[in-house]
Amino acid sequence: MEFSKIISVTGKPGLFQVVSQSKNAIIVGSLTDNKRMAINATQNVSLLENIAIYTYEEDMPLLDVFKAMYTKTEGKEAISHKESGKKLEAFFADVLPNYDNERVYTSNIKKVIQWFNLLVKSGMDFSQIEETSEETTEEV
Repeated sequence: MEFSKIISVTGKPGLFQVVSQSKNAIIVGSLTDNKRMAINATQNVSLLENIAIYTYEEDMPLLDVFKAMYTKTEGKEAISHKESGKKLEAFFADVLPNYDNERVYTSNIKKVIQWFNLLVKSGMDFSQIEETSEETTEEV
């Protein structure tokens, strides 16, 4: 499973892995039940690798946040995303102490933790993932 192929689809619960692309749609597989479906080109889709979390210095890519969570939880799932807002914020502040708590809402933290737990349950090993941004393209 490649992190660069994991997407979130607005209006659909869970995360999906891009399997194939056609002219008008993206074929994806659900990470929860492995069912395949076509996502229409008009639906709003976000690649997880393009999402970042606001911090007081510079925005932190979601992959770096997931790696920090993976290290903190020692490769296990984090707390449930259904915990109280205070517990979620305390956990997130422990993982990412410099996050901007005025621009990162509890609902955002809940979604990040939910996605992290889903990816860990699906077998994603964040300790093995390399940065796929400019670092790899510069070496080529």
